[in-house]
Amino acid sequence: MSRNSVKSVRLPSNILITCVLLLGCGQNTQYAPVTDSLQPPSEKLTHHIVVKGETLYSIAWRYNLDYKKLGAANGITRSFSIYPGQRLHLSESVTVPKPSIKKQAKLIKVSPKISTPKRSRSKKETPTVAKQAITKTKSKPLVWVWPAQGRLSSGFQANGGLNKGIDIRGNMGEPVIAASSGKVVYSGEGLRGYGKLVIVKHSEKYLSAYAHNRTIYVKEGAYVKKGQKIAEMGSTGTDSVKLHFEIRYDGKPINPLKRLPKK
Repeated sequence: MSRNSVKSVRLPSNILITCVLLLGCGQNTQYAPVTDSLQPPSEKLTHHIVVKGETLYSIAWRYNLDYKKLGAANGITRSFSIYPGQRLHLSESVTVPKPSIKKQAKLIKVSPKISTPKRSRSKKETPTVAKQAITKTKSKPLVWVWPAQGRLSSGFQANGGLNKGIDIRGNMGEPVIAASSGKVVYSGEGLRGYGKLVIVKHSEKYLSAYAHNRTIYVKEGAYVKKGQKIAEMGSTGTDSVKLHFEIRYDGKPINPLKRLPKK
């Protein structure tokens, strides 16, 4: 077919108007708005699913809970071991149900009584009461040292403030030391906002945390001495080089300046 034989086809005006209207309707189609499925910030979480790398101490730290009460509420023994996928109640008041009195009675073993001949006591002998030395040894107060050298840039904020510890400014790579002797119960970067973090357990009451490190030198389960280098100062999880240091007593943040020696 030659070019001259091709003729342009003109559509009637009414058909053109109908096509334009149909196209306009298709472009103005409205879709249902997408709603945010995230949990409202005002709603308090009641459970936590354990992920790899977390410890009971780090989870308790995240939610401002006492690790002992959190463990007891979830039936966790003194080893405080948890596993990925485990569902934890985040209420310290939740307790594992105890066996009923009838079940406890079945568990009690009654040993047969063995008759022993009575011994005659002389006048000089006096009945001695078995005194067990249940002397409660008072734990020595912890001795604290500053965890890093540098300028105090931010102080503790009481009454639920955002800063639950103190910030010490320094230079990249400067040593971070254990403020007191204890056991490392967390070493990693799984807590949002803390960067590379170390948590040390000093007693049944006291824990301390060292955040935003560049390098960590200790692993979970290691025992550290007061003044021992455990990390290097860095800026992980923050926008400046600093050490964020916290002390918690029974899971509650306290002002570190009340425990550290005065400069």
